[in-house]
Amino acid sequence: MTRYHPIIVAIHWIVAIMILMALFIGGPALVAIDNSDPEKLMPLTGHMIWGMVIGALMLVRLLVKSKAQNPPAADAGNAMLNLGAKAAHWGLYILVFGMVGSGLATAFSADLFAITFGGSGDPLPEDLTKFTARLVHGFIATLITLLVVAHVIGWAYHQFVRRDDLIKRMWFGRRKG
Repeated sequence: MTRYHPIIVAIHWIVAIMILMALFIGGPALVAIDNSDPEKLMPLTGHMIWGMVIGALMLVRLLVKSKAQNPPAADAGNAMLNLGAKAAHWGLYILVFGMVGSGLATAFSADLFAITFGGSGDPLPEDLTKFTARLVHGFIATLITLLVVAHVIGWAYHQFVRRDDLIKRMWFGRRKG
């Protein structure tokens, strides 16, 4: 087996793009809009849907990965790097699920579902950072950003230093080598 299942590959790239958009566009754009501005409801609703879709896709990816035949673990040529890669990959799963969970906890704590989806007409809380879950949400965003950077550095190491073309494992094509 030289490649991951096509569903895993598709979800990897879809979720990667979605996470980058959420981290670099969604979050900062929402912070820039004052909570008293009624124009914030639409992007906040989109951000909430976006996050739940990311969570659902990650669940599907994890399920397919647990059932599919996967390529053997990549070798970085160093036991510590191999351990770090494994920890980083599991860390991304844990952090993404933590991000979704903290987002949901923020939504429940601040009654955002009634405000955004339920049309309650209530204003957004003046400051969402008064909710612990929102602070956790921001902290996890920073950790995910750091792990994504480490992930890209790992890819660059394999691509340009080891020259092992590891990226092919996470692309479409014949799965048998």
